[in-house]
Parts: sequence; structure tokens; C-alpha cells
Amino acid sequence: MQERAIPLPPRPESAEEIIALLDLAPHPEGGFYRETWRHAAADGGRGAGTAIYFLLPHGVENRWHRVDAAEIWHFYAGSPLELSIEEEGQPVRTRILGTALHDGERPQIEVPAGAWQRARSLGPWTLVGCTVSPAFLFERFQIRD
Repeated sequence: MQERAIPLPPRPESAEEIIALLDLAPHPEGGFYRETWRHAAADGGRGAGTAIYFLLPHGVENRWHRVDAAEIWHFYAGSPLELSIEEEGQPVRTRILGTALHDGERPQIEVPAGAWQRARSLGPWTLVGCTVSPAFLFERFQIRD
């Protein structure tokens, strides 16, 4: 028996549609986000990790920022994303988050704890996920002036 392909529903084509579909809110560093998971520590302390959706439209400035925990960026949809990372005493390195593996893009990129980072979409918009461990806390998040 031959399997029949099921047509995919229409895909959102604008950042505004993605923001509405995923119920994203403005993020202080620039872009839009929604927390989707937070580990609850049994002792009430800082959990093991958090995860968010993060959408960066073209032309929206994502400011240099850092967190005190390791962060993994995951590519989900849209255009590739340029991620700049600055570790203390090291030159800024730039990586591309995306699916064109033969072109050097990667679907996951790690940012070490305490490293400065910023991102920009290389097209109309980019949807990524960010997983932080231990759990992200806004009071341990810093934006560079």
C-alpha cells in the first residue's frame, strides 16, 4: 500500500504572525519571547533549567547581554541567525545558527556562562529556542550599556 502525503497547513510568513501564534512578548534585550519550561527545584531554589521561544525580526537590535548560566540556542524556523559571542580576554567570534550544515551553519550553538552575546536575523525573521542551565533568572541577566 502506497502512503499518501498529507499536505502541510499554510506556514506563517511574517514575524507578526509568529508572535501572535506563539503568544510572544517583547524581551528587554530586543526581540520577542515566551518561557515554555522552567524546572521547579524540590527545595524551592533555582531550578535546573529554563527554555524559551525567541523571535528576532529583521532590523530589531538585539543588545549585548549575558547571563550567569550556560545557554544553548536552537534553530526552529525562518532565516539563519548570526550569533556573536565575546568571552573575557578573547576576540568576538561569530557563528551562524541555521540548517545549511555544508555552509557552516549549525542547528545548536552554546554560549558559555558569563559570555557576552548578541544576535541578528539574516532575513525577515528568525525563530529560535534558548535553553539555559541552571534556570534563567532576570536578576542574573545583564545588558551592556
